[in-house]
Amino acid sequence: MAEIAAIDFFNTPEREAAEQVIFSLEARLQDRSPAVKAARRKRQASDLQGLTWVTRKGIHVDRMASAWLVLRFIDGQARFKFVQTKGYVQARFDMYEAEFTHEGDRCTFEVLMDRAGLDDPALRAIAEIVHEVDLKDSKFSRQEALGIDRLIAGIAMAHRDDETRLQRASAMFDDLYAYFHRKGASV
Repeated sequence: MAEIAAIDFFNTPEREAAEQVIFSLEARLQDRSPAVKAARRKRQASDLQGLTWVTRKGIHVDRMASAWLVLRFIDGQARFKFVQTKGYVQARFDMYEAEFTHEGDRCTFEVLMDRAGLDDPALRAIAEIVHEVDLKDSKFSRQEALGIDRLIAGIAMAHRDDETRLQRASAMFDDLYAYFHRKGASV
Protein backbone atom coordinates (compact mmCIF):
# COMPACT_ATOMS: atom_id res chain seq x y z
CA MET A 1 0.00 0.00 0.00
CA ALA A 2 2.84 2.40 0.84
CA GLU A 3 4.40 1.82 -2.58
CA ILE A 4 1.12 2.62 -4.31
CA ALA A 5 0.56 5.71 -2.15
CA ALA A 6 4.03 6.99 -3.07
CA ILE A 7 3.00 7.25 -6.73
CA ASP A 8 -0.59 8.39 -6.09
CA PHE A 9 -0.20 11.95 -7.35
CA PHE A 10 -3.93 12.64 -7.27
CA ASN A 11 -4.47 11.68 -3.61
CA THR A 12 -7.66 9.80 -4.38
CA PRO A 13 -10.30 9.45 -1.65
CA GLU A 14 -10.22 5.69 -2.20
CA ARG A 15 -6.62 5.62 -0.94
CA GLU A 16 -7.68 6.80 2.51
CA ALA A 17 -10.42 4.16 2.62
CA ALA A 18 -7.94 1.42 1.65
CA GLU A 19 -5.46 2.63 4.27
CA GLN A 20 -8.18 2.53 6.93
CA VAL A 21 -9.10 -1.06 6.04
CA ILE A 22 -5.46 -2.15 6.16
CA PHE A 23 -4.92 -0.29 9.43
CA SER A 24 -7.99 -1.89 11.01
CA LEU A 25 -6.83 -5.35 9.97
CA GLU A 26 -3.34 -4.71 11.36
CA ALA A 27 -4.82 -3.44 14.64
CA ARG A 28 -7.03 -6.51 15.00
CA LEU A 29 -4.05 -8.80 14.43
CA GLN A 30 -1.99 -6.81 16.90
CA ASP A 31 -4.67 -7.07 19.60
CA ARG A 32 -4.01 -10.78 19.82
CA SER A 33 -0.43 -10.31 21.03
CA PRO A 34 -0.20 -10.57 24.87
CA ALA A 35 3.16 -8.75 24.90
CA VAL A 36 1.73 -5.77 23.03
CA LYS A 37 -1.31 -5.64 25.35
CA ALA A 38 0.88 -5.67 28.46
CA ALA A 39 3.19 -2.94 27.15
CA ARG A 40 0.23 -0.69 26.36
CA ARG A 41 -1.22 -0.96 29.86
CA LYS A 42 2.05 -0.01 31.60
CA ARG A 43 1.74 3.71 30.90
CA GLN A 44 -0.13 5.70 33.55
CA ALA A 45 -2.11 8.89 32.88
CA SER A 46 0.55 10.92 34.73
CA ASP A 47 3.16 9.57 32.31
CA LEU A 48 1.37 11.21 29.40
CA GLN A 49 2.80 14.69 29.99
CA GLY A 50 5.47 16.37 27.85
CA LEU A 51 5.50 13.74 25.14
CA THR A 52 5.98 14.01 21.43
CA TRP A 53 2.99 12.21 19.98
CA VAL A 54 3.86 10.41 16.75
CA THR A 55 1.29 9.26 14.20
CA ARG A 56 0.82 8.65 10.49
CA LYS A 57 0.87 11.47 7.96
CA GLY A 58 -2.39 12.40 6.30
CA ILE A 59 -4.40 12.64 9.50
CA HIS A 60 -8.10 11.91 9.31
CA VAL A 61 -10.91 11.63 11.87
CA ASP A 62 -9.42 9.33 14.54
CA ARG A 63 -5.97 10.94 14.43
CA MET A 64 -7.46 14.46 14.32
CA ALA A 65 -9.78 13.75 17.24
CA SER A 66 -7.12 11.90 19.24
CA ALA A 67 -4.62 14.75 18.83
CA TRP A 68 -7.31 17.22 19.92
CA LEU A 69 -8.12 15.04 22.94
CA VAL A 70 -4.44 14.91 23.92
CA LEU A 71 -3.98 18.68 23.60
CA ARG A 72 -7.22 19.65 25.29
CA PHE A 73 -7.58 17.07 28.07
CA ILE A 74 -4.35 15.10 28.53
CA ASP A 75 -1.28 17.25 27.78
CA GLY A 76 -1.72 20.88 26.78
CA GLN A 77 1.98 21.09 25.90
CA ALA A 78 2.01 18.03 23.64
CA ARG A 79 3.98 18.12 20.42
CA PHE A 80 3.01 16.14 17.32
CA LYS A 81 5.09 14.47 14.65
CA PHE A 82 3.49 13.14 11.49
CA VAL A 83 5.53 10.39 9.80
CA GLN A 84 5.46 7.86 6.98
CA THR A 85 4.31 4.51 8.32
CA LYS A 86 6.96 2.37 6.69
CA GLY A 87 9.87 1.68 8.99
CA TYR A 88 8.86 4.03 11.81
CA VAL A 89 9.05 2.29 15.18
CA GLN A 90 8.42 4.96 17.84
CA ALA A 91 4.72 5.40 17.25
CA ARG A 92 2.49 6.81 19.97
CA PHE A 93 -1.00 6.67 18.47
CA ASP A 94 -3.15 5.30 15.65
CA MET A 95 -0.37 3.32 13.98
CA TYR A 96 0.57 -0.33 13.87
CA GLU A 97 2.22 -1.34 17.18
CA ALA A 98 1.58 2.10 18.69
CA GLU A 99 1.07 2.54 22.43
CA PHE A 100 -2.39 3.94 21.77
CA THR A 101 -4.29 2.52 18.83
CA HIS A 102 -7.40 0.53 17.99
CA GLU A 103 -8.18 -2.21 20.50
CA GLY A 104 -10.88 -4.71 19.70
CA ASP A 105 -13.83 -2.76 18.35
CA ARG A 106 -12.66 0.58 19.82
CA CYS A 107 -10.98 3.38 17.88
CA THR A 108 -7.88 5.18 19.16
CA PHE A 109 -9.92 8.07 20.60
CA GLU A 110 -11.88 5.63 22.78
CA VAL A 111 -8.69 3.88 23.91
CA LEU A 112 -7.03 7.19 24.82
CA MET A 113 -10.05 8.26 26.85
CA ASP A 114 -10.02 5.00 28.76
CA ARG A 115 -6.27 4.99 29.43
CA ALA A 116 -6.27 8.64 30.54
CA GLY A 117 -9.22 7.99 32.85
CA LEU A 118 -11.46 10.54 31.13
CA ASP A 119 -15.10 9.97 32.02
CA ASP A 120 -16.88 13.01 30.62
CA PRO A 121 -20.32 12.52 29.00
CA ALA A 122 -19.56 15.18 26.36
CA LEU A 123 -16.32 13.41 25.43
CA ARG A 124 -18.15 10.08 25.36
CA ALA A 125 -20.60 11.50 22.80
CA ILE A 126 -17.70 12.70 20.65
CA ALA A 127 -16.02 9.29 21.03
CA GLU A 128 -19.15 7.62 19.68
CA ILE A 129 -19.20 9.96 16.68
CA VAL A 130 -15.49 9.47 15.98
CA HIS A 131 -16.00 5.71 16.26
CA GLU A 132 -18.90 5.83 13.77
CA VAL A 133 -16.96 7.91 11.24
CA ASP A 134 -13.73 5.93 11.61
CA LEU A 135 -15.03 2.36 11.81
CA LYS A 136 -18.33 2.80 9.93
CA ASP A 137 -19.94 -0.02 11.91
CA SER A 138 -23.08 1.82 13.13
CA LYS A 139 -22.36 0.63 16.68
CA PHE A 140 -23.78 3.81 18.25
CA SER A 141 -26.08 5.05 15.44
CA ARG A 142 -25.08 8.67 16.09
CA GLN A 143 -27.05 10.94 13.77
CA GLU A 144 -24.23 13.52 13.85
CA ALA A 145 -21.71 11.10 12.31
CA LEU A 146 -22.58 11.84 8.68
CA GLY A 147 -22.16 15.60 9.14
CA ILE A 148 -18.88 15.23 11.02
CA ASP A 149 -17.68 12.78 8.36
CA ARG A 150 -18.32 15.43 5.69
CA LEU A 151 -16.59 18.16 7.71
CA ILE A 152 -13.53 15.97 8.27
CA ALA A 153 -13.45 15.06 4.58
CA GLY A 154 -13.64 18.76 3.70
CA ILE A 155 -10.76 19.57 6.03
CA ALA A 156 -8.68 16.77 4.50
CA MET A 157 -9.49 17.84 0.94
CA ALA A 158 -8.81 21.52 1.55
CA HIS A 159 -5.58 21.12 3.53
CA ARG A 160 -2.71 18.75 2.79
CA ASP A 161 -0.61 19.91 5.75
CA ASP A 162 -1.28 17.90 8.92
CA GLU A 163 -0.69 20.83 11.27
CA THR A 164 -3.35 22.83 9.43
CA ARG A 165 -5.71 19.87 9.45
CA LEU A 166 -5.21 19.55 13.19
CA GLN A 167 -5.91 23.26 13.77
CA ARG A 168 -9.09 23.17 11.73
CA ALA A 169 -10.34 19.92 13.27
CA SER A 170 -9.49 21.16 16.77
CA ALA A 171 -11.72 24.20 16.32
CA MET A 172 -14.54 21.92 15.15
CA PHE A 173 -14.07 19.50 18.08
CA ASP A 174 -13.92 22.42 20.54
CA ASP A 175 -17.30 23.61 19.29
CA LEU A 176 -18.75 20.11 19.28
CA TYR A 177 -17.55 19.60 22.85
CA ALA A 178 -19.12 22.91 23.91
CA TYR A 179 -22.42 21.80 22.39
CA PHE A 180 -22.48 18.42 24.15
CA HIS A 181 -21.19 19.90 27.39
CA ARG A 182 -23.92 22.54 27.48
CA LYS A 183 -26.83 20.53 26.07
CA GLY A 184 -25.98 17.25 27.73
CA ALA A 185 -24.27 14.33 26.06
CA SER A 186 -27.49 12.42 25.50
CA VAL A 187 -28.54 14.79 22.70
